[in-house]
Amino acid sequence: MTAKSSTTLRTELLELIGTNPGGHLNTEICSTFGTKLQAYADSPDTDTSDVLFAIGKAVYGVSITPTTKIRKTNGTTAAATTTEEKEEDVPIVEFAYMRRFMKDVFLAYGCTEDQADTSAEVLIEADKRGIDSHGLGRLKPIYCDRIDKGILWANKPITVLKESKTTALVDGNLGLGLYIGPHCMDLAIKKAKEFGVGFVVSQNSTHYGIAGYYATMATQKGCIGFTGTNARPSIAPTFGVEPMLGTNPLTFGIPTSDPFPFVIDGATSVNQRGKIEKYARSNEPTPRGAVIDHDGIERTDTHGILRDMILGKCALTPVGGAGDAMAGYKGYGWATVVELLSTAFQSGPFGEAVCGMDRETGLPKPMPLGHFFLAIDVEAICPLETFKVNAGNLLGALRESKKSPKGPGRIWTAGEIENDARLARTAQGGMKVLKVLQQNMIDLREQHPSLKEKYGKLPFES
Repeated sequence: MTAKSSTTLRTELLELIGTNPGGHLNTEICSTFGTKLQAYADSPDTDTSDVLFAIGKAVYGVSITPTTKIRKTNGTTAAATTTEEKEEDVPIVEFAYMRRFMKDVFLAYGCTEDQADTSAEVLIEADKRGIDSHGLGRLKPIYCDRIDKGILWANKPITVLKESKTTALVDGNLGLGLYIGPHCMDLAIKKAKEFGVGFVVSQNSTHYGIAGYYATMATQKGCIGFTGTNARPSIAPTFGVEPMLGTNPLTFGIPTSDPFPFVIDGATSVNQRGKIEKYARSNEPTPRGAVIDHDGIERTDTHGILRDMILGKCALTPVGGAGDAMAGYKGYGWATVVELLSTAFQSGPFGEAVCGMDRETGLPKPMPLGHFFLAIDVEAICPLETFKVNAGNLLGALRESKKSPKGPGRIWTAGEIENDARLARTAQGGMKVLKVLQQNMIDLREQHPSLKEKYGKLPFES
């Protein structure tokens, strides 16, 4: 009998969840789910970060860890179950090494030298800042796997569709957002340095990594930076229940006299799915107001939420929460601003059109995203050093203001925590690479001859 593909198994698991709303209470269905999930885990091309494994553990009581796939010389795979890692067992790898590896991965996929170098820089910067969700952890499942699935392309040109002295509209042609984003912000900065302001919009782009990277590009050139991107639908409008807006970060960067710029980079939703998965692992309820379902109920049952999110039966709420009691309409408005600026200039798709999946077949499809980039040259208005000192004085006053007796004894300003992480990780000699990320690196190496030749032994391999 021919083994089922991981795509088929994943579709069957989704169907099992969708057709059995109370299935987690039925031992037979839980057993069937466990059998299918194990088969999915054992598939050679399974995404080990798939939310289905978290759903299995949190909802169906099926604790299956995606298997570590060890490639044999004959091309087959053997499976060895991974175990919970202890902090002291996690190896530390130098940033320079990880950056080279990621660049070589992009080169192996056909990127140009410039595309690969820039994309690796955006990813490693996330790891340096302590934003592990957007660094090495995204290399395989977000970029490489999507290239493999044919919904993102490694080497595509950037086309300028329309341009003025202070503005531009570009087409990314569904290439790497990690390269499109820096190209666009660089163009906005160049326009700002010449004319005071630069604004660039991109269409047909893809996931562009941490938005804070682009805001920081501007601050490094003496500019104020502003950027945003739409994403797959996750947030329901205030008084609505259907996922319509992405988690749409609203991101600003402002130069200051501090050793680090003021950079605020946060989603416009209360929570993201990863946070809810964390609640599930610790068996905690989800805070009321963070998630709403199709019946208008503000859900707190973390396990049920995790199950229903993948089925589109519940949605994240905007910053401020569900309804208007805590001003959720503000977060809703901010998320909408990002969506409008990302799509309206370039007639771009939104909502279901960027969900990344064909609802009829369950197969992946391209997600043509829009981004916007604004740079304002400080020197066009006042001396840069004057601005930096003024900004630094305000931020310093905030940090030195009276602390809560119930707090940690410290007040941070935006960008400071990321700077703390950079200092700590530099001092420790690099970044910690968890087993699941080690396996991603091994899988990528074994998939590409050029990587196998250059990285015969990775730092964590004995």
